[in-house]
Amino acid sequence: MKIILLLLFIAPLALSVRAEKDLSLLDSAASPETKSRFAMLDDVRILANGLLQLGHGLKDFVHKTKGQMNDIFQKLYIFDRSFYELSLQTSEIKEEEEQLRQTTARLQINNEEIKNLSQEMNLKIEDLIQNKIQLQEKVWGLEDKVTKLHYPAYRAGDKEISSLKAFVEQQDNHIKQLHKIVEDQHVQLDKQHNQIMELEDKATPDCTALYNSGTRSSGIYTIKPNSSEAFDVYCEMKFGTSWTVIQNRVDGSLDFNQTWDAYTNGFGDLNEEFWLGLNKTYSITKQGDYILRIELQDWKDNKRYIEYAFTLGGPETDYVLQLSRISGSIPNALPEQTELRFSTADHDMATINDLDCPQNYLGGWWHSECEETNLNGKYVAPRSKGRLDRTKGLYWKPRNGRYYLLKSTRIMIHPTDLKIFD
Repeated sequence: MKIILLLLFIAPLALSVRAEKDLSLLDSAASPETKSRFAMLDDVRILANGLLQLGHGLKDFVHKTKGQMNDIFQKLYIFDRSFYELSLQTSEIKEEEEQLRQTTARLQINNEEIKNLSQEMNLKIEDLIQNKIQLQEKVWGLEDKVTKLHYPAYRAGDKEISSLKAFVEQQDNHIKQLHKIVEDQHVQLDKQHNQIMELEDKATPDCTALYNSGTRSSGIYTIKPNSSEAFDVYCEMKFGTSWTVIQNRVDGSLDFNQTWDAYTNGFGDLNEEFWLGLNKTYSITKQGDYILRIELQDWKDNKRYIEYAFTLGGPETDYVLQLSRISGSIPNALPEQTELRFSTADHDMATINDLDCPQNYLGGWWHSECEETNLNGKYVAPRSKGRLDRTKGLYWKPRNGRYYLLKSTRIMIHPTDLKIFD
């Protein structure tokens, strides 16, 4: 580039000098035609000056471009360094959360052990107190008898009384020591209880709060929704945020034909197939407005999804669900703007068209019409021959459309207002 600029700079000067010499030699003797011919040299000189200016402009452009490139490289370096630091912070947060989970588990075990020991000590103290009372009553009885006897008998009884008094004092001292031990254990128990409360307070209220704090890896984390106990959830980090998974089915390894209590409290393995639990899901969603996302995959590995705005009631309503479709790549198969009560085979609040849906469809669900959709039904793989019994399968059935026989399902929730977890 520098050589080109040098040539562009020298060429116009050489042309200009040569043209001036030729003009000075021929000007006096030139004919009119010759003058016309050499008049073109003025145009050449103008062109040379233009090329010279262009060369200067290109030189300035190169300098500016080099400066911009240096600035871009500097920003890329800063970005790489920031990304590396963020990765380190994420790793540290995950390690701290794992240590926090382990510490909480150990403290809870110690808490239970101390409670049991304290109960045993209290029982022993009560027994000793009863023994002390009985011994005191014996001493008082002996003293009364001795006062009624003559002096020699009194001396013989005096030794027995002294022996009993010494034993009572010994028991009394032992009781005091036990009281002191129990008091110390109560103090330790209070300290551990406070530690557990502090650790639970550090737990985040939702997977979204974990993402906002810098966590970017999907996995199992401990959360503590407002006014709720801490519990583990699976956080799915995707779409630039984090989702709390409340149902996951991939291979049929877990039986979803469970009781009402199981669906209330949750069942399964958070790393595999599971149902988080209605009570846990309710404790999360009552913190604000949430989106419900259902992801479906059929046996041809076609993936589809649908999202709803929704509300979930508490246990007094049988966890009634209300939906309003937002978007999706599959037709809707769940009733909108309708109160759907959750039911299981042992807790069926209503029958639709004289059908006992949970028993026929083998799984708890927000049933409305038994021929619609059941994502907690029996996991059934398609057979090469014969017709599949859809009443016992895992499927998605829009009102005016075909059955989607499903291979896997995942249900997740995410808050609509991210500021509530800042």
